[in-house]
Amino acid sequence: MLHEGEVAPDFTVKDTNGKTVRLSDFRGKTVVLYFYPKDMTPGCTVEACQFSENISQFTKRKAVVLGVSLDDEKKHQKFTEKYGLTFPLLADTDKTVSTAYEVYGKKKFMGMSYMGIERTTFIIDGKGKIVKIFRKVKADGHSKEVLQVLDTF
Repeated sequence: MLHEGEVAPDFTVKDTNGKTVRLSDFRGKTVVLYFYPKDMTPGCTVEACQFSENISQFTKRKAVVLGVSLDDEKKHQKFTEKYGLTFPLLADTDKTVSTAYEVYGKKKFMGMSYMGIERTTFIIDGKGKIVKIFRKVKADGHSKEVLQVLDTF
């Protein structure tokens, strides 16, 4: 399991617009890398919209927000357009990023087990180290919780 203080795994994926994104592209900036289960679902929509509504607060703190799910670029585009999201969503369609960050695994819901992403957020500093991990995140209010932690740096 990844821990605070460790180097964050680098990755290369496509974003909402098909642009190649690497974690290493953001060296020198704080990265809020949040993993969520699925575009267009209630909790994920609340979480994404709240990050988007607070994007100027993240920018003020020199932080970049990146959302990651298993959805493809087209689904991310629809999600972004429908809700006016103001940050990139990353298409982890082959599960390499979510596996590297150890957030993909067995989940249970209403007595059923299935594989999916556990809602988790990593704050990564400008040198690429994980400085904070939020596990089993509650979507509503999470962006403000992240902002409060950023204020402690």
